[in-house]
Amino acid sequence: MNVGLGLPIGDPATLLTWAQRADAGPFSTLGLLDRLVYHNPEPLVALAVLAGATSRIRVQTEVLLAPLRDTALLAKQAATLDRMTGGRLVLGLGIGGRDDDHQATGIDKRTRGRRLDEQMAVMRRLWSGEPYGDGVGPVGPAPARPGGPEVLFGGFKPAAIERVARWGDGFLAAAAPSWAGGLFDTARRFWREYDRDGEPRIVAQVNVALGPAEVIADAQANMHAYYTFTGMADRMVDGLLTTPAAIREAIAAFADLGADEVMLYCYGQDPSQVDRLADIL
Repeated sequence: MNVGLGLPIGDPATLLTWAQRADAGPFSTLGLLDRLVYHNPEPLVALAVLAGATSRIRVQTEVLLAPLRDTALLAKQAATLDRMTGGRLVLGLGIGGRDDDHQATGIDKRTRGRRLDEQMAVMRRLWSGEPYGDGVGPVGPAPARPGGPEVLFGGFKPAAIERVARWGDGFLAAAAPSWAGGLFDTARRFWREYDRDGEPRIVAQVNVALGPAEVIADAQANMHAYYTFTGMADRMVDGLLTTPAAIREAIAAFADLGADEVMLYCYGQDPSQVDRLADIL
């Protein structure tokens, strides 16, 4: 099973160090969160920089809030990054839940699910080289991967997970092993109902911090700030894994559930965590 790293969002200037250390280690993927009304880096811009500074590791949005973006431009940006990285882009997509992100873009939050479905229909068509429509031609470049970059969908409700089978290639699950299994089963069930070949790729996510007390405290503070809007920040911080044994146990549990990859998501900014996490794999 592959193991990737979710990058911290506190200081974009540190991310090159994180990426280069991860590229030299055993990790499969670099992931980056998306918010608009926050101090995080814009993920497509940041991942383009990191992809240029690395040679093999995949770069993954986790998840990009597609409804906040113009559809044709997003298709072009994703195709460009996929082409220039030789197919290393994984486009994780979701709808987002923050009111302020939608207010800042003028997007009606109530329509975000429907908008994402409409976006996927357009992007799949553009990535296949077809015209935009209504007298407008194709939007290139052609992605490295025929039909577009690998697309994963995150979410918890059945309508969100159904998109995996309708439009995507796999499922992103930000859930503990104790209840992730049901989400995995739902994704696989929809996959069969849509008569898709093979199985959806399953990517799990777990929040970790590894190092001395100040590293863990930094991660806890950053997590709490990030999740305050949910009303469950304390609960999220309580779930942070901070020992090698707990991290290994979570990886093993996801493997038992059939996950293809686990993303170890880091909120503490110390890049030495890359080496510490590599040592326990």
